[in-house]
Amino acid sequence: MTATKLSANDAARNRLQLRLAQLGDRIAAACAQSHRNPAEITLLAVSKAQTLSQLQHAYALGLREFGESYLQEAVGKIKALPEDCRWHFIGPTQSNKTRAIAENFDWLHSLDRARIADRLNAQRPPQLPPLNVCIQVNVSAEASKAGVRPQELAALAAHVDRLSRLRLRGLMCIPAASEDGATQRTAFRQLRELRDQVLPQARTLSMGMSSDLEAAIAEGSTIVRIGTALFGARHGKTDQA
Repeated sequence: MTATKLSANDAARNRLQLRLAQLGDRIAAACAQSHRNPAEITLLAVSKAQTLSQLQHAYALGLREFGESYLQEAVGKIKALPEDCRWHFIGPTQSNKTRAIAENFDWLHSLDRARIADRLNAQRPPQLPPLNVCIQVNVSAEASKAGVRPQELAALAAHVDRLSRLRLRGLMCIPAASEDGATQRTAFRQLRELRDQVLPQARTLSMGMSSDLEAAIAEGSTIVRIGTALFGARHGKTDQA
């Protein structure tokens, strides 16, 4: 029984190691095509709905940046993994989630309201460094997607800049799904241009997932959020991180 468990555990680790190597090759090729340094790209492992065992394998393989959007599940993982992990909340942020995010996470990628920023600022524990935040922009104008409209970005950015317990790092987007590379690049280019216009001092562009990371890197992404291409498909889930 023990040998079988160990064998299954080793197989899971080996699959993850192979996918991580393949992702490294994709990122390196995309950077070469765009004349960028792969060191500029952070691979954010989208670990929501993954088991603690999978995260432990990922940690053993050198990953330290993990993205979560299910709070209760995430807090348990944060407590279980070593302290040198960096935790990113990447899901929609409602008022009832702000305290747990402020107390447990290093980054928030999905800020889109001044009221939420105010709550996070008030609830960030004083012994922790400021919470790194990205403003989510709805570049595709989809009614089903969170994020500020491009014309609202400057006002929200100015508001966040005044909050001492938040550190505005850049922008994030989840554009409409497309298999066309040119269409993908158009959405990511819009976010980059908004960053350059409104937040020229900010470096971070959180954009690109498993199906479109090449287009995102070509347009300046600094964080790619990868779930499926790293951990494999999640049964019953349709998101394409």
